[in-house]
Amino acid sequence: MGSELTPGQRRLFDYLKNTIQRTGSAPSLRQTAQNLGVSHAAVSQRLKRLEQKGLVMRQGRYSRTLHLLNPNGERAAVQRWREVPVVGRVTAGLPLYAQQEWEGSLVLDGTLYRGRNLFALRVRGDSMQGAGILDGDMAVCVPCQYAESGEIVVALIHGEEATVKRFFLHRDHVELRPENPDYPLMRYGFDDVLIQGRVIGIQRVMAR
Repeated sequence: MGSELTPGQRRLFDYLKNTIQRTGSAPSLRQTAQNLGVSHAAVSQRLKRLEQKGLVMRQGRYSRTLHLLNPNGERAAVQRWREVPVVGRVTAGLPLYAQQEWEGSLVLDGTLYRGRNLFALRVRGDSMQGAGILDGDMAVCVPCQYAESGEIVVALIHGEEATVKRFFLHRDHVELRPENPDYPLMRYGFDDVLIQGRVIGIQRVMAR
């Protein structure tokens, strides 16, 4: 199949493959045109030819979401990555005011993280170190409004402060338990705590 490509089509396909491998997502048409030194129209035409030859697939005509295909017409292994938004910061020590603005995105292995509408938060503090959650880690979360006792959650306290703790439901209160003996148990009334998400994984961002 690759032998059927023109030099321009091969150059575009290799560029897309390398960019997706490096960043986890496909570049925009404008970015592609700029980096390849060709016109936007040329990129669109070559991309259309790659689609016709069964090498790429777009989810929609104007969608930036693009998938590389293997010879069987399936998504290539390189296309297993997904991006999730990083939505502010939370604390694993003293609660920190919950920020709503995004702080970029985190690229994850889509074969490991399959949930819908996932989001990530940067953890600050060491109160969850016993659970392997360290200061600066990214907590990958699935949004939910309830949790089972023993699960690690992102909880919003008094509608203002977000924290990562292990959740326990009691008959007359909610317990948010740290995983560090230096920190006390946190007990609240049912109306004082809103579950924002359940932590399903931790990504450690290495310092550069």
